[in-house]
Amino acid sequence: MPGWNLTGTASSGHTDGDALSVSQAVEMAAGALDALPQLTVLGEVTGFRGPNARSGHCYFQIKDDSCAVDCIIWRGSYAKRTFDLRDGMQVNLTGNFNLYKATGRMSFVARSFSLAGEGLLRQQVAALAEKLRREGLMDDARKRRIPVFCTRVAVVTSLSGAVIDDVKRTLRRRNPLVELICVGSKVQGEGAPAELIEGLARAAAIEPAPDCILLVRGGGSFEDLMTFNDEGLARAVAACPVPVVTGIGHEPDTSICDMVSDRRCSTPTAAAESVAPAMSDLIDVLDARERRLGVSMSALVRGVAGDVDGQRSRLERAMAARLERLVLALDAAARRPCLASPTGMLERREADLMQTADRLASAITRSQERFAVGLAGAAPRLVATTSELTAHRHALDLAASRLAHEGRAVTAARAADLAAAAASLDALSPLKVLARGYSITYGPAGVVTHAGDVAPGDEVRIGLVDGDVFAQVGSVERHVGADAPTR
Repeated sequence: MPGWNLTGTASSGHTDGDALSVSQAVEMAAGALDALPQLTVLGEVTGFRGPNARSGHCYFQIKDDSCAVDCIIWRGSYAKRTFDLRDGMQVNLTGNFNLYKATGRMSFVARSFSLAGEGLLRQQVAALAEKLRREGLMDDARKRRIPVFCTRVAVVTSLSGAVIDDVKRTLRRRNPLVELICVGSKVQGEGAPAELIEGLARAAAIEPAPDCILLVRGGGSFEDLMTFNDEGLARAVAACPVPVVTGIGHEPDTSICDMVSDRRCSTPTAAAESVAPAMSDLIDVLDARERRLGVSMSALVRGVAGDVDGQRSRLERAMAARLERLVLALDAAARRPCLASPTGMLERREADLMQTADRLASAITRSQERFAVGLAGAAPRLVATTSELTAHRHALDLAASRLAHEGRAVTAARAADLAAAAASLDALSPLKVLARGYSITYGPAGVVTHAGDVAPGDEVRIGLVDGDVFAQVGSVERHVGADAPTR
């Protein structure tokens, strides 16, 4: 047969009359594809786009190790799905090849699809994750807080791989103060979930208890990480009495254990870094807290100092006012006549009595004189009545005697009261105390009553009974066991 090209020109050795147009060639190809039976194709979904917002159709490619083909799922077919397609799924697509004549582009139109191989595993994992999510094992409210700085950390992983060395190296680099406890376990293969569950139990039972447990393993395929999608292990992670931090696989890998753990990190190294802040970060935090504490303490001290100064000022004013009142009262008392001159009142009373006695004597003398005058004028009659005069004279003597006796009785009672009052005043007089050899010392703050009221070098005034002595304090010596005065 002659060779034809798509431009409609014959190849070398053929005539133009044998050439097909592009439309004819595409039509022939479309017919050949339509003649193919329905096929089931196994491949990996890549470049998935859909459902389209306007049409609802899905467009993607399905590929294997050496080839890829465009694929379409119409809206009606995708609506019957039991799961959503996404990149990386291994699926079985059942349908036919189709050629879009306008562009000559071939596509595989899938009528139905199902998971295959890893895709089925992913569907099972998704179903288990949804189950645990409905039970609340993935709720943020259930997850526990990891201490910012962990001092004891247990790690559950394989002790023969590079992961444990990475964790140790990271903790030594970040913070050598963190104590690491290693609990060995299989992380892959048959029996690995049971060993990991046992490892978690042993790590949680350590005394004293660790601050957290690292559940880590290195990267691997989806099948390699299926151990950490085990339902029993996931429930053990959620029920562990110690907070669990996971670092499983690489950045895009997410297992069910990651979902139920208290903190999920992308890699084992990131998990170790998350529980061991760098020493430089701790130093910065401590420095910041030290500064805040210093500022707070300074503000507190300033506030208390202000209150103390205010209280001291009020106390000083109150004490000064009280001392001033006491000084005024003492000065007023000292100026009273009974204290200034205790014998002056007796002298005034004695003078009053003497004046009274003088007036009484004058009155008696005048009475006698008047009587003598009257007697002289009536001498004849008096001579005649001598006996009567004698009788009057006797009565007058008796009256004078009674008057003198009554006067002495009145003045004696008043003199006794006055003497008693004078004796009491004399006993209470500070001058009397001073007369016995005592003195009053006045310092810078007033009367000195305690040794602590003065200090070496202070000027003092010593009050004596007959004057004042001014002196300067050379030293102050308090008695042993004496209490300090309250100021």
